[in-house]
Amino acid sequence: MKFTPMQIPGVIRIEPHVIKDNRGFFWESYHKLRFAENGIAEEFVQDNHSQSKYGVLRGLHYQKNPHAQGKLVRALRGAIFDVAVDIRRHSPTFGRWVGETLSAENRIMLYIPAGFAHGFCALENDTEVHYKTTAIYSPQHDAGLLWDDPEIGVRWPDIDGVYLLSEKDLQNSPLSEIEE
Repeated sequence: MKFTPMQIPGVIRIEPHVIKDNRGFFWESYHKLRFAENGIAEEFVQDNHSQSKYGVLRGLHYQKNPHAQGKLVRALRGAIFDVAVDIRRHSPTFGRWVGETLSAENRIMLYIPAGFAHGFCALENDTEVHYKTTAIYSPQHDAGLLWDDPEIGVRWPDIDGVYLLSEKDLQNSPLSEIEE
């Protein structure tokens, strides 16, 4: 696996080594020791799987302390534009974002540590996303950051139409109003 730090410290792009032959392919999607050697030593405690239509935008989600979640995200089918926003108030990169296209074809994964809001936009129909988390989902600590907050300026992909968001995500808070 190739681990590449992104522009915001802590966010890591992971490109697996894929073995292909006439039967198909094989690759390791997680290896505790290799991840730890590359700065990802957290224990993953929950797996989530979603399916989205083209243009669905989910996020930007996070959990408040003490249940903040780190995430290891990958696309099992289709493709997404995956985004991480630093929401750690005392961080030198507070309010900055990074994005990466993850797809079933490129098999790239993104590790997003606790202290970040996370979201993605489906770039294909029937896109399936799988992600591991470092904390169990806690409804009372669930929160969201406004997906189109101009203070952050995420450059979402042009999908030739309207993004499809949940009512809940349309009510998320701007960066200036989120809690510590």
